[in-house]
Amino acid sequence: MRSKTAGAAAHIPIAPVLKALLAALLFGLSAPLAKLLLGEVAPVPLAGLLYLGSGLAALALFAFQKRGIAAGEAGLQRSDLWWLLGALLLGGVAAPITLMVSLRATPAATAALLLNFEGVATTLIAGAAFHEAIGRRVWAAIGLITLASILLSWNGSGEWGLAPGALGILLACVCWGLDNNFTRNISAKNPLTIVAWKGLGAGTFSVILALILGQPFPSPAVMLRALLLGSVSYGLSIMLFILALRDLGASRTSAMFSTAPFIGMALSLVLFRDPLTLLFLLALPLMVAGALLLVGETHQHEHRHALLVHEHRHRHDDAHHLHSHLPGESPAHGAHSHVHVHEALSHTHPHTPDIHHRHGHEAD
Repeated sequence: MRSKTAGAAAHIPIAPVLKALLAALLFGLSAPLAKLLLGEVAPVPLAGLLYLGSGLAALALFAFQKRGIAAGEAGLQRSDLWWLLGALLLGGVAAPITLMVSLRATPAATAALLLNFEGVATTLIAGAAFHEAIGRRVWAAIGLITLASILLSWNGSGEWGLAPGALGILLACVCWGLDNNFTRNISAKNPLTIVAWKGLGAGTFSVILALILGQPFPSPAVMLRALLLGSVSYGLSIMLFILALRDLGASRTSAMFSTAPFIGMALSLVLFRDPLTLLFLLALPLMVAGALLLVGETHQHEHRHALLVHEHRHRHDDAHHLHSHLPGESPAHGAHSHVHVHEALSHTHPHTPDIHHRHGHEAD
């Protein structure tokens, strides 16, 4: 086993962080704009149209995708299909339908802010089920965001003291938390393929469900607006999210993604001008503090890489892809995809739970 300090990976790259933040921006627009559409379309068909839009956007990008870029991505394998199916049903069907139903009974700004709980759900699932490291800063952030979510959900006049609409949004966040962790396990594969299957599959399922339930579909103009919103806020956003997952892992990507609710909140206040309650004003600084703790979290220690053979899009300018290419194989310069071997290695550098750093932390 080789041992070294990886100078080439001394800093966490900025590109995946920017992808996660742009994904957050696009998704943050979805809640207030979807609430506007709910005045003209029922929840289940709206959820279906949003995800059909994301799938159609992915297909359109496939049509214009350069051959070299497509060749540089790894395709889905049979072993990936269960993860994709889980992400499709939970993140593409259950979460958006639950959110659309809950948005009708929840002020837009409150709903947008509650979506911060997705990061908490994702992180807890990533730590419990997939053994991603959760540091003290992250635990503190989880506590702050959870407390803020309780304040936003509080309804003293309700039967259980909690607003049903707010609880529905939290349930949608849990579904998306499971979705994020399932997608993490296939994030090395072509994101266009994942989004196309997920969008078209989930969208078709929800549209059929709407027809079975007898929920009416809106005019063609409203349907087009829903498809366009889905293509941007779900399609392009999910593609960027998957690309960030490769390099940051589920919990760190969700930390960056936790900026989305504040974007949605700001737009909601402009569009709906809902009165700001005392509980909202108390919860807002807690949410901001929690998000800042998540975004500022870092992780560095000596760690071991076992011998690994896998396939994904990669370059040769980092500390992990040091293999050589035989004549006739994929070029060693630029981004490309092929089955390759990682030798056993021990080194120290700042890292995230990306596809090369899913080690345990029992001895840390």
